[in-house]
Amino acid sequence: MKKYILTYLLVSGCLFFPGCADRLEESTDAVDYGSAADIRTKVANTPERPVEGMLLVCLDSHDAIEPADSRFHSVNIKSVEPAFNVTEKNAARLARFGLDKWYVVRFDGKVGLSDAAMTLASADEVRKVQFNNRGRLTDAASPAPVSGAASVQPAQSFMFDDPLLSGQWHYLNDGNRSLAPSARAGADINVKDAWGLTGGDPDIIVAIVDEAVKYSHPDLEPNMWVNEKELNGTEGVDDDGNGFVDDIYGYNFVTDGPLSWDNEKDTGHGTHVAGTVAAVNNNGIGVCGVAGGTGNGDGVRLMSCQIFADESGGDDLSCARAVVYAADNGASILQVSSGYDAGMLLSDEEFMASCPLYYNALMYFLKYGGGNLDGNTGDVLDGGLVIYAAGNEAMDISGYPAAFKDFISVTSVGPDYLPAYYTNYGQGCNIAAPGGDAQLSAEPVTQILSTMPSEITDDGSDYGYMQGTSMACPHVSGVAALGLSYAKKLGKKFTREEFTSMLLTSVNDLEYYLDGEKDGMNLYLYRGQMGTGLVDAWKLLMQIEGTPCVTVPVGKEALVDLSTYFGGGAASLDYTGLEMSDDAKSALGVEGEPSFKYGKLAIKCTEYGSAKLKVTADVAGMQVTKTVSLVSRGAVSSNGGWL
Repeated sequence: MKKYILTYLLVSGCLFFPGCADRLEESTDAVDYGSAADIRTKVANTPERPVEGMLLVCLDSHDAIEPADSRFHSVNIKSVEPAFNVTEKNAARLARFGLDKWYVVRFDGKVGLSDAAMTLASADEVRKVQFNNRGRLTDAASPAPVSGAASVQPAQSFMFDDPLLSGQWHYLNDGNRSLAPSARAGADINVKDAWGLTGGDPDIIVAIVDEAVKYSHPDLEPNMWVNEKELNGTEGVDDDGNGFVDDIYGYNFVTDGPLSWDNEKDTGHGTHVAGTVAAVNNNGIGVCGVAGGTGNGDGVRLMSCQIFADESGGDDLSCARAVVYAADNGASILQVSSGYDAGMLLSDEEFMASCPLYYNALMYFLKYGGGNLDGNTGDVLDGGLVIYAAGNEAMDISGYPAAFKDFISVTSVGPDYLPAYYTNYGQGCNIAAPGGDAQLSAEPVTQILSTMPSEITDDGSDYGYMQGTSMACPHVSGVAALGLSYAKKLGKKFTREEFTSMLLTSVNDLEYYLDGEKDGMNLYLYRGQMGTGLVDAWKLLMQIEGTPCVTVPVGKEALVDLSTYFGGGAASLDYTGLEMSDDAKSALGVEGEPSFKYGKLAIKCTEYGSAKLKVTADVAGMQVTKTVSLVSRGAVSSNGGWL
């Protein structure tokens, strides 16, 4: 899917100047940032909420600008420092993308930014100048706390004992109208049965590029990524030599120091996002995470890359440094619920040219994420996955960077199986996930329930509700992490393109429901605009296995065409066996005994679920067996549900 247009959190205005950066596949050496012939073309963007007193500058060589240089007296340069920590381990990697030649130039704050930019651009050794524009957190709704977590009873239909799991409709939605009058069964990520195959793997690391994750949260701490050298080292010392001091669970790229989540203006956003990805499962407290394990220390790991703090941060420099840090420390997935306003950038080329520092940092992650460092292929992927929120402006485009062709842009649905009132849609959007919809109920229960820092909630609760594409995005990141965990378990490896294709085709149909109106929203406008469909965890695991998967309707007999497995002569074969465990029958709510009719499997499912079965046929005296996966849902696509 070609993508032309992200957003949700960051705001940055950018102008288009061609020749700013090469594409990943074309970049084998330092990136060519263009000609120095025209000074004005060296200035990559416009100052929209910029960080004052500083500019980002790319130079021809590693010889940094000297503050005392008479050419820059009008700017009164105070300091020039590398944008990235260049070490023996990452120097060659940074050079490949030209990131080793980016510097942060700080100067007298009284100097106008635009004048300073033109002065710096006039130097022959300067290739590009960027204003370091800032972002801002703008959730679709304020967080709502959850009280009395210990008094809530566990969900009986799940395999885990987490007491708040019954409130996480986004994992299993049975259509209970007490949630909302418009709730629909199946409006979830279909993860319950997937947990029977894998709960995660601690070798899979998800970088939460956001506000800080509260690493001491009782439902997150066991699943936090830990820099062991720093944990066991000396406080105040860079024990692992990566240029960051005491980066035990990640790093604060806003203040260049320790992680912080309880500032006056912090919202708990990063902690909430992290809980959806990998809150600890089956530990008898709180909520579950999509890839939070099974209670045996097997959840994926969460790395906190803080780019927002107390209404500060979100600037290109903080984001780019966080992205490079995540790659250098082995993260496989970049979870980013932030971006530029939808419509501000209108093409991949404009994003590349206007935001070269951030763009090339993201290309760095695509290449080196997932442990693919120094030419070594990672355990599962040959690079990293980048997953962004599409944005909360209810616009018919995704913002950037999400809309970029190599990244995944996530739209949002509510428990009614319909687009949330705030979600962006249309160009650049790839896949949908539950993000909540506060307009469906007077209570916050139709939003997304996850972890929160107790320091900032009204009643000191460790849990709370939020909504937004920010909340939809970590569902997809969690499903992707679950998929990578399963691939590792099976000993399988994929290219990033192969895995992305499997992820984007592991979905359930949304189009069936997009008719009429929803609170004044013309649902027809969303047809074909929400991405490929609603993400389905079970279907992704089946694709990783190589097991064919078909969706069947709930509540009526389905006829599964077996010619897909046994060829055109399927109708004349003698089917001698059907193996289906009691657990599988229970998961699907199979009514009666399945049978064979003219080369088709007749089966009636009464529950929303997923399961595998084995069909055996007599082919000229030879017994041939095929494993098939069924997913029972309320809507089945026109192709019969085949993947």
